[in-house]
Amino acid sequence: MKVLIIEDEKALADSMQVYLASNYICEVAADFKTAQTKVFDYDYDCIILDINLPDGSGLDLLKDLKKQHKSDGVLIVSARNSLDDRLQGLNSGADDYLIKPFHLSELAARVSAIIRRKSFEGNNILVFDNLQLNLMDKTVKVNERSMDLTRKEYELLLYFISNKNKVINKSAIAEHLWGDNMDMADSYDFIYTHIKNLRRKLLQAGAKDYVRSVYGLGYKFSEK
Repeated sequence: MKVLIIEDEKALADSMQVYLASNYICEVAADFKTAQTKVFDYDYDCIILDINLPDGSGLDLLKDLKKQHKSDGVLIVSARNSLDDRLQGLNSGADDYLIKPFHLSELAARVSAIIRRKSFEGNNILVFDNLQLNLMDKTVKVNERSMDLTRKEYELLLYFISNKNKVINKSAIAEHLWGDNMDMADSYDFIYTHIKNLRRKLLQAGAKDYVRSVYGLGYKFSEK
């Protein structure tokens, strides 16, 4: 799961990134122009959006996002706490509105709730064939038996299930799992390694071999 934090106050942006990093790939944009580039070039499971940016309005960014029919979840964080401000943000397409100052635990809870609603129909448990993923504690079971996955393996499995029956190219997998750090890799060999390890663990746990390699394109996660 990938989150974009759009916030010009560095100390607050840093604290949000550190707090959320244990559960999500977190990227940060400190101004309107950078945020605009990221939002329209990449997809995010949730965007944390400050309204007041040094070179533009977060609401304008939100409106542009909706015009492009992008489905990224949006949580507005703002010091503006009047009813009119909250209604304007929600009516512009935001999924939730959080007033500054706030506790980081509440921020995390709201981000998690948005992702569950947008991507998993509000469910805490995701089921695919004989796999069961608990989205709250990030555990996986095969036929009710627990699996031991690394964080990246879990994120890869969740990404595959979220895009089941679709062909996903390697660059999309890398960008989803590593975010801004994907350019540091010399090749996509690390993706192959994670996929190989995930497939091995699924088979050892009694699951089917769901991962299909599509020559020249990428991978497909399917029961067939």
